[in-house]
Amino acid sequence: MNLGDRIRNLRDQCELTQGQLAQSSSVSQGYLSQLENGEVKNPSAAVLLRVAQAVKVDPDELFEAAGYPTVRTLRATYERYESTIDDELLSYLSRLPRDKQRRLLSLLQGIEQVLTGSEPDKAGTTEEGHPDRAAARAVGLTKVSL
Repeated sequence: MNLGDRIRNLRDQCELTQGQLAQSSSVSQGYLSQLENGEVKNPSAAVLLRVAQAVKVDPDELFEAAGYPTVRTLRATYERYESTIDDELLSYLSRLPRDKQRRLLSLLQGIEQVLTGSEPDKAGTTEEGHPDRAAARAVGLTKVSL
């Protein structure tokens, strides 16, 4: 459900007119009408928070309807991502110092570039600007020390 429909449904559930909700949330009635009609593309978090408080719902409901990330949506995304990683590997990686984690990531990105034939990105993920050297080391053609 989009943000405008969600606000309208919540307002109807509370049996409030647009004017009443506008007044209790310190938002102009015209702006509230624009929100309900989907004419506002990026409403501010402050407005969404005040409207949520006025209709007594968790602000995350309106933030999510507006397309903003919330702790709840980020946690769900993380849990889906985390569930695809082997537990033993995740445990091993978490014990490595940050510099070794970054080096390992760089090596894995080098392997991916060789396998996919993609160009190195601008974030400096290749070793010394040489994707072939990083990939060769990553696959064990040259001794690699983490």
